[in-house]
Amino acid sequence: MTFHSNDKRYFCQVKKNGYAQAESLERLGIKSLNEMQTKALSEIENQDKIVLLSATGSGKTLAFLLPLLKSLDPAVNYIQAIIMVPSRELALQIEQVLKQMQTGFKVTACYGGHKREIEENNLVQPPAILIGTAGRVADHIRRKNIQTDKVHFLVLDEFDKILELGFLEEMQFILDTIPQVQKRMLTSATRAVEIPDFAKMENAQVLNFLSPVTENAEALSIRTVHATDKDKLETLLNLVCYLKNTSTIIFCNHRDAVERTSEFLSSNGIVNVFYHGGMEQHDREVALCKFRNSSSNILVTTDLASRGLDIAHIRSIVHYHLPPTEESFTHRNGRTARMNATGNVYLLIGPEETIPSYITSDTTALELQPGLPLPEKPKWSTLFIAAGKKDKINKIDIVGFLSNKAHLKKDEIGMIEVKDFSSFVAIRKSKIGFVVEAVKNEKIKNKKVKMAIAK
Repeated sequence: MTFHSNDKRYFCQVKKNGYAQAESLERLGIKSLNEMQTKALSEIENQDKIVLLSATGSGKTLAFLLPLLKSLDPAVNYIQAIIMVPSRELALQIEQVLKQMQTGFKVTACYGGHKREIEENNLVQPPAILIGTAGRVADHIRRKNIQTDKVHFLVLDEFDKILELGFLEEMQFILDTIPQVQKRMLTSATRAVEIPDFAKMENAQVLNFLSPVTENAEALSIRTVHATDKDKLETLLNLVCYLKNTSTIIFCNHRDAVERTSEFLSSNGIVNVFYHGGMEQHDREVALCKFRNSSSNILVTTDLASRGLDIAHIRSIVHYHLPPTEESFTHRNGRTARMNATGNVYLLIGPEETIPSYITSDTTALELQPGLPLPEKPKWSTLFIAAGKKDKINKIDIVGFLSNKAHLKKDEIGMIEVKDFSSFVAIRKSKIGFVVEAVKNEKIKNKKVKMAIAK
């Protein structure tokens, strides 16, 4: 394993504060930091307040996690660091990164959409790091489930989105309870964010790694598709057929439009999943798992999915509804053309619509041929298992169980995601019916649990 020379001082193998950074990064498969991460680490050594501006997918999470972890004291049994995020998905994603790093410090994520009592039990023994959304963290503070007087490191991640979602009052309440914070890091993927006074970021060091054009012009191709139908649904269907079975996100501006669009595609033989903030947490998890594991190649969603979701290899972004702002356009497009990959963006323009003035990049008109054949159906289905980490179930257990009880070969088992109380497994579609029948009376880890095709 090799590191850039200017990274070495952060990768000391000596476990001064209970964990080794080099070992943690190796578990993430990271050999060296990028320029933005290196600069952030350097500046936080000498500055108490950092505003980090960098594009979605550029690695901001590690830029704040590494100095945060370095600041922790394993002898202190209180919350020492708080990471505020705009969504439960981003909270879970950061929690997963920390767990994969195996730092030795307890981490707890608090967010709406599941039982507060579960979090209360986790908070009896305080974590070193608390990750949370504004509403849920504020609720725990008011209920005295969280003591904040020992918090010395604060991260406000995707702060522009936190403000956009209307959490201003709750954020002010939370930050007023931690006036003793020594280090503050605020991250954003846009310059257009006005930081309120209560964040106490005056005279902060600004690290701006945003390019003049946020999109990678060489990697990102923007095409316009002009629709003759006012609701654009028939044109969308034809575009989906044109894209075949590539991984695609379709953005709508409203929740009801998401469900209406998803239903239309389904009724026309297009396998898809939908995702928005009004869904139950379990349903959101199922939708994202199916999209990640290729049980569905199409995700229909609101701007909720434009940030905080780590989904690799998305080839196409479709703006079924034109984005309401430049920031929305930028963040939607940030789901593709990541990490040196290429991607395509499609703008559906209705008969009475024009390209928004803020879209200044070169666009190319795409003429679709009528009557294109439907794309191939996905080759995977998703098996739901009603047991997870809290039941001491892991991926190895699941692979062994399916190999022994359903006689599946390695290439018949795809991506496995293990949550706290449930698991999701991609199974070859040709085998899923047989698998469900084969395991219906079996036990996993000596426990009988529900197993079924994920709905």
